[in-house]
Amino acid sequence: MLVLGVTGGIACYKAVELVRLLVKDGFVVQVIMTRGAMEFVTPLTFQTLSGMPVATETFNLTQESEIGHINLADSADLFVIAPATANVIGKIAAGIADDLLTTVLMATKAPVLIAPAMNIHMYENPILQENVRKLRRLGYHFIEPAEGYLACGYEGKGRLPEPEKILEETRRLLKKKDLVGEKLLITAGPNREPLDPVRYLSNRSSGKMGYALARAAIRRGAEVALISGPTELEPPAGARLTSVTTAAEMRHAVLEQFSGCTAVIMAAAVSDYRPVDFARKKIKRGKGPIELRLEPNPDILKEISARKNGKMLVGFAAETGELVANATKKLKDKNLDMIVANNVSEAGAGFDLDTNVATILDRGGTVRSLPLMSKDELAEQILDHLLVLKSQR
Repeated sequence: MLVLGVTGGIACYKAVELVRLLVKDGFVVQVIMTRGAMEFVTPLTFQTLSGMPVATETFNLTQESEIGHINLADSADLFVIAPATANVIGKIAAGIADDLLTTVLMATKAPVLIAPAMNIHMYENPILQENVRKLRRLGYHFIEPAEGYLACGYEGKGRLPEPEKILEETRRLLKKKDLVGEKLLITAGPNREPLDPVRYLSNRSSGKMGYALARAAIRRGAEVALISGPTELEPPAGARLTSVTTAAEMRHAVLEQFSGCTAVIMAAAVSDYRPVDFARKKIKRGKGPIELRLEPNPDILKEISARKNGKMLVGFAAETGELVANATKKLKDKNLDMIVANNVSEAGAGFDLDTNVATILDRGGTVRSLPLMSKDELAEQILDHLLVLKSQR
């Protein structure tokens, strides 16, 4: 069960959407509201969305013999406070338990995630920052507030993060930590190979698969270095991001960070070719056709496979036909431990989608055809298979 503490701030309206997302994601949500929070949103709103009565008072939690707030504290798998005001952060840091929320917090042994939301000057106040540092030292988890226009009229850091980001952080904290100690190097996105100052060669990769892998690995306890080509995606919280553009830049970043990782997952759609010549000025339109000469880019996968030294190496194969045959050849030619193949012409499996249809092959001869699923779900399947292969070594 997830216990959500809602404190008195204008950002309470975002907590309503957070409950909806949590329930949709399969969480059982018990909401605790402070008196201040009830000035902004009614308990009935949260009860309707969570399907559970909202806890508001210390002494009316139950009419049974057990002590209600202790029972609630013991049943929590994760405790989230969103929004968290400066007041409640200060009370937690000082060990004050003068209402239901702080009393349950004092009694719980569950991990606690705090999402501050307040005026920018309140957030920057050295007393508040010292309270945050103290709670971090004690093992409390924080999600940084977002920047933007604040309800008080100021602009800056202090907005409650979007509910989707808080949901992602709850998933990470609750995920089984079976990748602790692993250092994954993950590549994502396309490359852009410049033709002239305004044009480039590229492909339709969005980077969504690589970013999903990074999110999933972080949730499971891994350290993640993410090397990404140009995308419109927000980097996963906790990933060490290196942004690149060309295949040559991606190669340099991979080789530079390769020695410090335990496994490499090459999810990027690396450009196979680049223009031989770069025009310093824009190529002007002429009357007839022009000839474009290309040369091969370095084969990053093949290069690092020659120096694996015990590291696990996972590749991807985007195909339009003969999926298993082509993927098997790439698996062998590039000395991979595992390859994830998909037919990009198949419905739901193409570029720039949130779903994929994939087949996982490994060097032991396993061929696993997976149904249509989200890229987040596929990321979990890929990491599960990677762990199986590591256990067989």
